[in-house]
Amino acid sequence: MNKTSIQHMVIFDLKHGQGSAAAEQFLNDGERLLTSIPVVKEFSAFKQVSAKNDYDYGFSMVFDSQEDYDTYNAHPVHVDFVENRWIPEVARFLEIDFKKR
Repeated sequence: MNKTSIQHMVIFDLKHGQGSAAAEQFLNDGERLLTSIPVVKEFSAFKQVSAKNDYDYGFSMVFDSQEDYDTYNAHPVHVDFVENRWIPEVARFLEIDFKKR
């Protein structure tokens, strides 16, 4: 990651039971769909293990530039995922974006 890169992370809870088949399907589909967008780098899906917060899952990815991040946000695959999976299936979330200082 360089100084123009953006580390995009989101932690979230699903409306599905933790560890359920529906939750696993959401995580798998999220990874498959979002990594199909060419500007997405270093994608990871996580299950929360810390007692310091109460979110269950996380996605993390890197974009080489603000332009790539903007491209991702407007990409039809991302827009479709948000509208048809994220909004109906995510109970709550926190989004964080970082750049190196």
